[in-house]
Amino acid sequence: MGKPTGFLEFPREETKDRKPLKRLNDWNEYSETQSDETLKRQSARCMDCGTPFCHIGIEINGAAAGCPINNLIPEWNDLVYRGKWKEALERLLKTNNFPEFTGRVCPAPCEGSCTLELAGPSVTIKNIERAIIDKGFENGWIVPRIPQNRTGKKVAIVGSGPAGLAAADQLNQAGHSVTIYERDDRPGGLLTYGIPNMKLDKEIIMRRIRLLRQEGIDFVLNTEIGKDIEADELKRQFDSVILCTGAQKQRDLVLEGRESLGVHYAMPYLTQSTKRLLGTDVSNEQMIDAGGKNVIVIGGGDTGADCVATALRQKCKSVVQFGKHARLPKARISSNMWPEQPNIFTMDYAYEEATAQFGSDPREYSVQTKRIVADDYGNVKELHTIQMKKTSDENGNIVFEEIPGTEKIWPADLVFIAIGFEGPEQPVLNKFGVDLHERKVNAEHGNYKTNIDRVFAAGDTRRGQSLIVWAIQEGRECAREVDNYLMGSSVLP
Repeated sequence: MGKPTGFLEFPREETKDRKPLKRLNDWNEYSETQSDETLKRQSARCMDCGTPFCHIGIEINGAAAGCPINNLIPEWNDLVYRGKWKEALERLLKTNNFPEFTGRVCPAPCEGSCTLELAGPSVTIKNIERAIIDKGFENGWIVPRIPQNRTGKKVAIVGSGPAGLAAADQLNQAGHSVTIYERDDRPGGLLTYGIPNMKLDKEIIMRRIRLLRQEGIDFVLNTEIGKDIEADELKRQFDSVILCTGAQKQRDLVLEGRESLGVHYAMPYLTQSTKRLLGTDVSNEQMIDAGGKNVIVIGGGDTGADCVATALRQKCKSVVQFGKHARLPKARISSNMWPEQPNIFTMDYAYEEATAQFGSDPREYSVQTKRIVADDYGNVKELHTIQMKKTSDENGNIVFEEIPGTEKIWPADLVFIAIGFEGPEQPVLNKFGVDLHERKVNAEHGNYKTNIDRVFAAGDTRRGQSLIVWAIQEGRECAREVDNYLMGSSVLP
């Protein structure tokens, strides 16, 4: 490395975010960029550790450890330290099709597996990655790569999320003609409609889509399989089909009062918010707006946090987020050893904003919702909850027990359910006749073949709800398998 003692000399410097109260007045990205000098210091902290774990890309106890797309992190850290930004970009693009996405919304399992985590704060890998790709666009280094030769083979991809886009990018560069089918009015899948603009500006996505179109990829929007075009028609028109429909079947709550007006799934709310921001008309009857309302979000994950941030920008009266688990510790515990992703307490952007606006963290821990109560007109008016404690039964299984005397009533005008996803929506999959296993497409990781000839599956539709980096990894690998199927061998990495 250019600075072997950098990790001893320089502390970790986080990216500066815009002031919480100021950014609540707009929908722009909340984070700011760092100076080249700061980024040079931060890349100098990469310690030439001999056996880097930052890019191992494995799962430990069901969570990612290291980068699933095996980014060449030490290499481009060294190049950034030496001011060789264009060379750093070349290294980055060898493994990552869309660093502008991962550099903004990936939870950075690479940093949890950084060797520096053994003794202190890790390298700011995610910030450096974003800086490299942003500089690439700013300097005009990112240009359309038009394939010189076409194979004559045609591939259809159903779904334009990160897995579908990655597969399309790879297959197009291999010379195949790729068409992506998307049921929504804009491409990008959950990148577009599942992640708020303040985390991932939609122009960043559209910039990449324009580039992919220039490179020869076709996008067919507002087209649902089984409604606007039949699955059999795709199989007739194309030499291969890849299913990248995601895992958007949301998990529901089964409890009294669930049908009350004002109780919504989280994703329709986030989708509508983005559509309104992008200029799509929404009728008053369909409008979900938190302005002036007491908002409760049920579910302690990232989707719930995005609902909190969205409600704040819509000028809610109050916002609370319920999580069923206890507050995480401030440091790793013995059962959460490196190189696992650290399960520790952090202040997400949404919680910083809520604290600035209302004076306290909106999260409530170990909460179980018992019932939803509506007024005489059927509108939600309150939630009844009880505190829970986690314990073990006689067989060692984790169970949650209610704590008597901790009942509480919460005023609510708007409730969002954000408790995760059950898997892919099955109507489209049924149209293709693919086998399912535990609600997901039954296709082995590594070959991605379904039981239907010429039909492959990748991303969340195959593995269930997961990270954007796993989606990109699967899209890339699936593209290689499809290329091999079509051509007898593959030129793809």
